[in-house]
Amino acid sequence: MRASSSQVSLVNQTDPDYIKLSQNLPEVNLPLQFGPVPKDDKKVFFFDIDNCLYKRSLKIHDLMQIYIHRFFKDNLNLNDEDAHNLHMKYYKEYGLAIEGLVRIHKIDALEYNKVVDDALPLEQILKPLPQLRQMLIDLKQAKKIGRLWLFTNAYKNHGLRVVKLLGIGDLFDGMTFCDYGVFPLICKPMEKSFEKALNDAGVSDPSNAYFVDDSGLNVEAAKKLGWGKVIQFVERDEDMAELVGNRSEELKADISIVRDILEIREVCKELF
Repeated sequence: MRASSSQVSLVNQTDPDYIKLSQNLPEVNLPLQFGPVPKDDKKVFFFDIDNCLYKRSLKIHDLMQIYIHRFFKDNLNLNDEDAHNLHMKYYKEYGLAIEGLVRIHKIDALEYNKVVDDALPLEQILKPLPQLRQMLIDLKQAKKIGRLWLFTNAYKNHGLRVVKLLGIGDLFDGMTFCDYGVFPLICKPMEKSFEKALNDAGVSDPSNAYFVDDSGLNVEAAKKLGWGKVIQFVERDEDMAELVGNRSEELKADISIVRDILEIREVCKELF
């Protein structure tokens, strides 16, 4: 919330390697779209998007908080302190600030999305990640997983935009997103959100679901709902220290930790 947009590292768009990669971005192609898919017994790997497929250290999250804060101030006529407190209140109560804005203040969620997620200068921050792309290709080619599925609390526009800029938009089969056009909003860590993801992706047995997310709340919810292999991406040392101190021993044993998304190769060796 207090972050400055100047803290965001912008890509060097004159770098020859960046130019080569960005000029050859594959088009986004989700053959199964947003589901639902007929259920089968295949394993499905669900990937969160923000702060997971790319690193939190890029500070897109911080920039998003600035945009959300500005929205609270401008649309609810609040000062900085009140805007911050209300934003945090809604986030803690509903999982997404927009849920409180829609529920309490009758804000149009799609209009909110236009000036928050859609307004983020992602083209100046994200760049293709060849190593991530190769890991996903290897995962698909090993044929141990039936489908790769995106699972995000963002609206579909943002999710599709991110995976395109990362150069991986052609490697996923479908996506479950938070539909800002439908109220009440259904988002992680709500149980209904996980049920929707399983249904969208055609998973008949939750134990066949693999899932990686940066949110402790989300991975704990998935594990409690019987999802098979649950992985948390913990990039920051301070988050790791908090997790070690607060998570139950049972959940520590049940939830794998990676400090880099590419470590999925190690924690899911059975899939490669």
